[in-house]
Amino acid sequence: MSSLYLNEDLHPDAFAVGARIPVWGAEARHAAQVARVRAGERIAIGDGRGRIGWGRVVHVAQQEVAIEVDEVVVDAPRRPRLRLVQALAKGDRDELAIQAATELGVDEVVPWQAARSVSRWDGAKLAKGLERWRAVVREATKQAIRPTIPEVLDPVDTAALARAIPVPERGEAASRRPVPAPAPVPAPDPVPALTLVLEPTGRNALTRMASDGAFRPVGLIALVVGPEGGIAPEELAVLEEAGALPVRLGPEVLRTSTAGPAAIAALNAILGRW
Repeated sequence: MSSLYLNEDLHPDAFAVGARIPVWGAEARHAAQVARVRAGERIAIGDGRGRIGWGRVVHVAQQEVAIEVDEVVVDAPRRPRLRLVQALAKGDRDELAIQAATELGVDEVVPWQAARSVSRWDGAKLAKGLERWRAVVREATKQAIRPTIPEVLDPVDTAALARAIPVPERGEAASRRPVPAPAPVPAPDPVPALTLVLEPTGRNALTRMASDGAFRPVGLIALVVGPEGGIAPEELAVLEEAGALPVRLGPEVLRTSTAGPAAIAALNAILGRW
């Protein structure tokens, strides 16, 4: 199976057909000792910032593995960008969520300290938690052979999350009201972002919003996922007041580790990425 290794120190000019690009340190040791990469095998090396070089291995050692590039892939910016605001959860459920979301194409990840989050990032745990999430996202990027590593942003509480929700512009309010079928709905005016709170009791269905054209003018879609016990009613009220829209996926109640990836998969199909 083809593999991706990362070297974030590579300059963009290094990605050219015929060029030799390496990985060093832990990446090289994994390639040489764990994956047992051999000369002549075709692998990929990326910078994690949108570029991947494919080529045959020309050098294998414990501290360096290098390829000669025969193909360059450059990640084109996608619109809308997808952001997952994932509530901290006990065990590894939040990590499972961001891992799958990365494989499915999320662009940004935001840790959310929700009221009902059992896991708490306090003091030294904050830096450790961020480091762990960034490592999970990095490894999932390699698994999916993605040119760009999603950014893991600083954690937020509910107040900070509400402040980050853009104020609805003209036309956006219409997209927030459920519209009886089969009445046509005009496309809303351009908006900078749309914040969707995944909530089983939400009046609006994600797929129905797509048929109403709510996603076409949006530059960023933020998906907010609560912890194991769900989003507290008072938090949901705060987010709605700030301009977020509660939406449902289907009749089933999904785990916190499942809801975000399921919504991203649906959006991939809705937006024509799959």
